[in-house]
Amino acid sequence: MNDVLLLDKYDVALLTALQQDASATHQQLGEQIHLSASQVSRRIARMQAGGVIRRTVALLDPARIGLGVRAISYVTLTRHGDDESAAFEREIITFPEVLECVAVTGESDYILQIVAASLADLSESVLRRLTRIPCVNNIRSNIVLRSIKSSTELPLGQLDQG
Repeated sequence: MNDVLLLDKYDVALLTALQQDASATHQQLGEQIHLSASQVSRRIARMQAGGVIRRTVALLDPARIGLGVRAISYVTLTRHGDDESAAFEREIITFPEVLECVAVTGESDYILQIVAASLADLSESVLRRLTRIPCVNNIRSNIVLRSIKSSTELPLGQLDQG
C-alpha cells in the first residue's frame, strides 16, 4: 500500500487517544501522550490532510434514540454487471437506515447493516423499499439479538515503528 502515511510513535499514540475520545482538547491529548498542544494540533492537521483522519463524529446509541432493531441483510442482484451494481449503489446511499453497505464476494453481492425503530418498520419501510430496486434479486436478513462486540476503534499495532 503506497497510500499509507508514515506515522511515528506519537502519531500512533495520538490516534489511539482520539479513537477513545475525540472530544478531548489538544491540551488534554498532549498531556496524555507527552506533546505540547501545538504539536498535537499540527499532527492532527497533517493526518487530516493525509486522509488518515477522515472525520470526527459523535457516536450515538441507536436504542437510546428509538432505533432498537438492527439487521444484517445479504443482497443478491439479478445480474452481475456494472450497470446493475451502479444502479443499486446509487439507490442504497439514499437509505438513511442503512449504516453500512459493502460489496462482497461469495453467495451475496452486498451486505447491509440496517437500523430501524421496530420490526414492522424494518419490514415495511426498509426491506420493502429494497425489494423495489429493479436489479435486486434476493434479500436475506438476520435480526441482531444482541451485540457481543461493537467497536469503531481500528487496531493500530501494524503501525508500531518500535
